[in-house]
Amino acid sequence: MSSILNGLKPQNVLKNFEAISQIPRGSGNEKQVSDYLVKFGKDLGLETVQDEALNVVIRKPATKGYENAPGVVLQGHMDMVCEKEKDVEHDFEKDPIKLRLDGDMLYATGTTLGADNGIAVAMALAILEDDNVEHPALEVLVTTNEETGMDGAAALDPSLIKGKYIINIDSEEEGYILVSCAGGKTSVVTLPVEYTKACPDKKGLEVEVSGLLGGHSGMDIVLQKANANKLVGRLLNLLTVDFDLATIQGGTKHNAIPRESSCIILVDAKDVDEAKKQIGDLEATFRNEYSTADPGLVIKVKDASAEEVMTAESKAKIIQMACLIPHGVQSVSMEIKGLVESSTNFAIIDNQHDTISFMSAIRSSVISLREEIAERVQLLADVLGGTNVINGVYPAWEHRKGSALEKIGSDVYKDLTGKEPIITALHAGLECGLLLDKLPNAEAISIGPDMFDVHTPNEHISLPSVANIWEYLLALLKAIK
Repeated sequence: MSSILNGLKPQNVLKNFEAISQIPRGSGNEKQVSDYLVKFGKDLGLETVQDEALNVVIRKPATKGYENAPGVVLQGHMDMVCEKEKDVEHDFEKDPIKLRLDGDMLYATGTTLGADNGIAVAMALAILEDDNVEHPALEVLVTTNEETGMDGAAALDPSLIKGKYIINIDSEEEGYILVSCAGGKTSVVTLPVEYTKACPDKKGLEVEVSGLLGGHSGMDIVLQKANANKLVGRLLNLLTVDFDLATIQGGTKHNAIPRESSCIILVDAKDVDEAKKQIGDLEATFRNEYSTADPGLVIKVKDASAEEVMTAESKAKIIQMACLIPHGVQSVSMEIKGLVESSTNFAIIDNQHDTISFMSAIRSSVISLREEIAERVQLLADVLGGTNVINGVYPAWEHRKGSALEKIGSDVYKDLTGKEPIITALHAGLECGLLLDKLPNAEAISIGPDMFDVHTPNEHISLPSVANIWEYLLALLKAIK
C-alpha cells in the first residue's frame, strides 16, 4: 500500500480504496474492476453474482442476533468520471490513479480522484472482510455506468436483491441524510454543417477559453460557474470583425461543467489586430462577470490554419445554437430552501466535421419541468434544422414520508454525534430512484463523506470525514434489528 496512506484511519477502508484506484474504471470500461469485485467476494467465500451489465452483488449472512432483522443493501457504483488537466499525461484506459495527500485531504495527481464513487465500494468491501462488524443480512450492490446514465442500475434484475433497506453511499456532504433526488435525461442536438474552401489570404486564429473550475453538473450548478462552451459561443456572436468559422469544440463529459472550449476563426490580415483587441476586451468582460465564481478564466489566442471553413449559413446556425441552448439553474424549489429544482448543463460541443453535436444534461425533481426544458431544446433544434436524440433517462427519487430507515438513520446520527442530521434532497441524480422503482417495498437513504470539486481534476475527499462516515455506517448497521 502507498506510504502516504499507511497508518491513516480507517485503514481498512483506505486500503480498499487504493486497491481499486489501481484499476482503470472509467464509465464503459468497468470489466476489470467488476472482475476484481467478483474475485474479492469469492475469495471471502461469499455468494457473488455478476450480471450481464457487469453489476456485482455480494451477499454476506447476518451476524449472530441479526438473523431476523431487515436485510440491508449497501450500494454504490464502480465507475468514475475521467477528467484530467490538459498538460497531464494520463491514459484512463490503463493507468492507475496517482494518489496525493495534502494535509487531511486526499487528491489525485492532475486527474479526477474517483472517490465518486470509489469510497462507497471501499467501505462496502471493508465491511465484507471484517467479521467483527455487527450487521443484518447484507447485499453489497455495485453498479456500472452510473456516470453516463445509470445504465447498470437500469439493467439490474430486481430478483437479485432481497434486502429492504438500501443505504446508498454516494452523497458528498457529511451530516446530511438524503431522501430524494432529481431525475434527468441527456439531450444531443446535431446540426448538419456545410463547408467551403478557406481563403488562403486570411489569417487563422485559435481562440481557447480555459482556466475554469468546472464541477459536477448537478451538485455545482448552483454555484453559477462559467461554462466554456457558452463563453465561446458568446464570444463568436459578439465579434464585430468579419470572420469565417473553421472549427468549434468543447467539454468532455455530460455531467461535468465544461472547463475548456475552443474555436478556429479566419480573418482578413488587416483585421487581425482588431480581432485580438476585441477578444481581449471580451476576456476582460467575462473575467469581471466571473471574478468570484471563476477567477482563473483566461482566453488565449494563437496562430492556426484551416483548409476549409463553414458556409455563412452553417456558421450562423452553430453560433445561434451555442448562444441559445439553455444552461444553468432553471428553477428553484419553493419547498426546500436553497435546493435547485431544475437545471441543464450545456456540456459538450462535438465537432465531427459534417455535423456538430451539442450535448446537454437536463435535471429536475419535477418531471414536467424536466420535460419543459427538453421541449425548449427540441424547439431550438427544429428551428435550426437539427435533430435531437434523448438518452440516459432516469427517474427522480421521490421522498417517502414516514420511512423507518430515515428515522433509524437520523436517530443513530444524533446518538453518535449529539447533532441532528440535515434531512434533505439532492439536485444531482442518484441510483435510488431507479432501484426503488424496481423494489417498491424497499426504503432508501444516501450518505457520504465530504468531497469537493467532484468531476474535476481538483477532486478531493476529507479523510477525517471518511472516518466519521465509516463510524456512522457501522453504528447504523448495528442499529438495524
